[in-house]
Amino acid sequence: MAVVGYAPGAYDMFHIGHLNILRRASLECDRLIAGVVTDDVVCKAKSKAPIVPFDERLEIVRSVRYVHEAVPDWTVDKFEMWECLNFDVLFKGDDWRGTERGKRLETRLAAVGAKVVYFPYTIHTSSTALRKLVSIPS
Repeated sequence: MAVVGYAPGAYDMFHIGHLNILRRASLECDRLIAGVVTDDVVCKAKSKAPIVPFDERLEIVRSVRYVHEAVPDWTVDKFEMWECLNFDVLFKGDDWRGTERGKRLETRLAAVGAKVVYFPYTIHTSSTALRKLVSIPS
């Protein structure tokens, strides 16, 4: 049976860290769905608006060769996305590992037979670092 992976993210100011996550995720599943977080969810989760508009971020991610499908991710609660997509593996940056939110998600997904796989966060290249470099308020 094919393993379906899900890699949610804002994918704002697309950079090598985003590409690395999608590349690594594609190696660990048969079909990779990337969830591009809507502007409203980015604002709720990060308390700041994305620089690149949602439709453009979706199109950029949809064009990455490692991604089989890119979909709007309209919720902060990634279990709600599982209810829609029924993926087997959720890929996240390891900045979530060990957090209450991460543990809660791991437990909820495990109950339905899915798991969370963490990848190292690309500290030297991030959207936050890029915002600072070009003097955009975080």
